[in-house]
Amino acid sequence: MGNLNFDKNLLEAVDNGLLSLGENPRKAIYFHLKNGFQLRREHIPKETNEFSQALNAIFGPGAKIIEKYILKELYQRLELDFEEKEDSTFADYVKEAKKLARRKEQSSAKSTSLNAIG
Repeated sequence: MGNLNFDKNLLEAVDNGLLSLGENPRKAIYFHLKNGFQLRREHIPKETNEFSQALNAIFGPGAKIIEKYILKELYQRLELDFEEKEDSTFADYVKEAKKLARRKEQSSAKSTSLNAIG
């Protein structure tokens, strides 16, 4: 799974996480991210820290609940186990998911090529 696929999964996880609040609130949040924080939806995968900071500015402590929902959705989409870690930020979890997904993809590709040889 390349970066584009990872980014797509992350954006879909964000969409679903925000949709848990309802369709109109999700639209309002994207509007606020774009106009209040100069953060467009398609830039979220490259600016996870800024996205998290914006959510915290909008929701205060409630942002953590939304972030966790998004992260669980992302990890599920990538078929990874989500483990909560103390002192990990949203961006840390996303970085870790990307690394684990890449590693999983590489080991899957290796086993596929070994099966083809054997």
